[in-house]
Amino acid sequence: MKIVTILGARPQFIKASVVSNALKHAGIDEILIHTGQHFDSLMSDIFFQDLALPVPHHHLNIHSLNHGAMTGRMMEKIEELLLEQELPDWVCVYGDTNSTLAGALVAAKLHIPLAHIEAGLRSFNRQMPEEVNRVVTDHLAQLLLVPTPLAVQCLQKEGVSQGVHLVGDVMMDAILTYKQKAKQTSDILAKYQLRPEKFYLATIHRPSNTDEQYRLSAIIESLATLDYPVVFPMHPRTTAQIQAMDLERYFALNSIIAIPPVSYLDILMLESFCKAVITDSGGIQKEAYILGRPCFTMRDETEWKETVEVGWNHLVQPETLHSAIANFTPPTEAPTLYGNGDAATQIAELFLASS
Repeated sequence: MKIVTILGARPQFIKASVVSNALKHAGIDEILIHTGQHFDSLMSDIFFQDLALPVPHHHLNIHSLNHGAMTGRMMEKIEELLLEQELPDWVCVYGDTNSTLAGALVAAKLHIPLAHIEAGLRSFNRQMPEEVNRVVTDHLAQLLLVPTPLAVQCLQKEGVSQGVHLVGDVMMDAILTYKQKAKQTSDILAKYQLRPEKFYLATIHRPSNTDEQYRLSAIIESLATLDYPVVFPMHPRTTAQIQAMDLERYFALNSIIAIPPVSYLDILMLESFCKAVITDSGGIQKEAYILGRPCFTMRDETEWKETVEVGWNHLVQPETLHSAIANFTPPTEAPTLYGNGDAATQIAELFLASS
């Protein structure tokens, strides 16, 4: 069996590291296509190095374009590779990026079976490009590998029931796989002289938070006035917007520690030892929950609703962040939401069963 896996963004590299290992152990031939959507070495190359992910067989180097141009050029290159070189039995995509959508559309047009890892997630906000990408991909896929029971329910409400498998979340696999290695090798806490639970971790990158000056200013100001310093790994988009909007004055207060994007091992350490996570990222909400850290999500909605329902994740705005943190009381329980860490093995078994 031959699978072509299409990757393009940081979270996908992390997920693929554990799934690719499971596919290898199952004797499945996997070809990796890296679209180049995340092209910065700190957003891409470092993850392949730290997680021992195989070097991609093909690198398309497509990035820094508008949604339509990026997706279209990815489709053109992916179609060419699938038709002329690889001829796979399956195409596998992850999550909800433009790379995901491009791979899904090409597979559908070429009548190649499509597998979607992390299927069924819904924020119910069609203004998010990611929501459009994940909905379209789910309705094209023949194998939908679902992380949570709530995601299964979302698919059922849309009439999608064939090929749906609740396997758990591969991010649980990744955390269990790499947490000990992070403790042994990461020096991020010492590097920035961080004490456990005496700092916050913030990641802000979504256009809804970065593209309007009043919004981004309010977010940065709310971070700068918290009771502990905020470690802020800066997404390239966020860095560019802060510079363009002349918001760097907030960083002179020494209450925000702006740092470059960090490796997965470093982010695991920051998530594990911070007082709380403040983010607009989907995956980091989930990682915070698995690692037992409170999360405050700077969005109106989340695709990880179960973390909100159990009380560990709170949707906030810049003006409500301080009160949400001050009034937070840790719930007495943190039920298992994302499986037992064997999602990758189940995925490999499902591929074998499909042959």
